[in-house]
Amino acid sequence: MFPLKDDIPSLRFPVVNLWLIIVNILCFAYQLSLGQEQQPFIVAHGFIPARFAAEQAGSIISLGSYAPIFSAMFLHGGLLHVFSNLWMLWIFGDNVEDRMGHGRYLLFYLLCGVAAAFAQFWANPQAQVPMIGASGAISGVLGAYVFLFPRARILTFIPVFILFYLVEIPAYFFIGFWFLMQFLQGATQQAAVGGLVEGGVAWWAHVGGFVAGVMLLYFFKQNTEKKKGQVWM
Repeated sequence: MFPLKDDIPSLRFPVVNLWLIIVNILCFAYQLSLGQEQQPFIVAHGFIPARFAAEQAGSIISLGSYAPIFSAMFLHGGLLHVFSNLWMLWIFGDNVEDRMGHGRYLLFYLLCGVAAAFAQFWANPQAQVPMIGASGAISGVLGAYVFLFPRARILTFIPVFILFYLVEIPAYFFIGFWFLMQFLQGATQQAAVGGLVEGGVAWWAHVGGFVAGVMLLYFFKQNTEKKKGQVWM
C-alpha cells in the first residue's frame, strides 16, 4: 500500500514541515556530492549504537556522543529511502503541525526521532552499522496523526499482480496496519537472530518513534476549542 493523499485540509501553512523536507533534501544532495567520501561521512554522523554505548561507558558522560542522534535524522541511504520518507512526511506532517503549532511541532518531531534512536539502541546495543533516516521521527508524526484524525480518508495505491487499485482507506486502518507490520517485522527479527542483525531496516526505531508520538501528543497538541473571551490565531 502506498498513500497518495489525505482529505484533511490544513488551516495554516505548514512552514516547519516544508523546511524539514527541504533540509532533508539538501542534506541528501550534499551526501551525493561527497562521492566516495559519503560512507565515512555517514559513519561520522550516523547513530551507531555500539559507539554510543562505548562513549557512555566512561566515568564522564560524553555530550558530543548525542549529536549523531540528531544528525542521523537528516541522512538517508538512497533515493528511494529519502523519497518514501519525505512523501509520508508531506502527506501527514502538515495536519499534525496544524494542530500543534509550528514551534511545538518541530520539538515534537525531534523528540520522536530521539525516542526512535533509543528504541533501536535498546533492541541492538551492539550494532556497529550507522542508523540513518527520518523514518523514526516520521513514525512519531504518524502516531500523532492517527489519534488526531482517525477517520481521515487516505487515498491509497494498491498493486495486485499486474493490476492496481486506488482505494480510500480510513487513517486508523492504514496507519494501524502499517504499525502492525513494523512491530511484527521487528519482533520476528528479534526472535530469529536476537536482534544482532547488521544493516537493513531499523524496525524498532519505527515502533519507538510511533509510540513516542502517541505519548507526546497529549503534551503538544493545542486545544482547538474556542473559549469565551479568547481569540485563537
